[in-house]
Amino acid sequence: MTTALQPPLPSHPLLRLRLAPHGAMPRPIDGAWWPRSYDLIAELPRLLAGLPRAWGHVTSVTVNGATWSAVPGRILVSNQVVRLRRTLTASAPHTIVLLAPGHGRWDLLIVPPDMTEDAAEPLMAGAADGQA
Repeated sequence: MTTALQPPLPSHPLLRLRLAPHGAMPRPIDGAWWPRSYDLIAELPRLLAGLPRAWGHVTSVTVNGATWSAVPGRILVSNQVVRLRRTLTASAPHTIVLLAPGHGRWDLLIVPPDMTEDAAEPLMAGAADGQA
């Protein structure tokens, strides 16, 4: 009998994030994020750690309250306080808004965590190309 060795699973799964190229004109969507769950407390630190340094320190995050599990008013991420806001606005149920004072605002399309890779990939690519 032979035993096949499986490589160990990474302790920190890769961040599934695709950002649009930086340009002079503002965009309605700045990229796409495909979290692994709707647990914002677990997912947000990985997202914020993977953002470009040029975006600065994100101090405020707004998500759709009907989509995400309950979240506190703020959390500590990398020794920095991040305010969490929930909205029930129907205009942007699948986006997350990131604010960094002095640097800007970024709106990311959220690809549902339970979506298959075949279905998620066109959404990710479209958001990065400005077609979301």
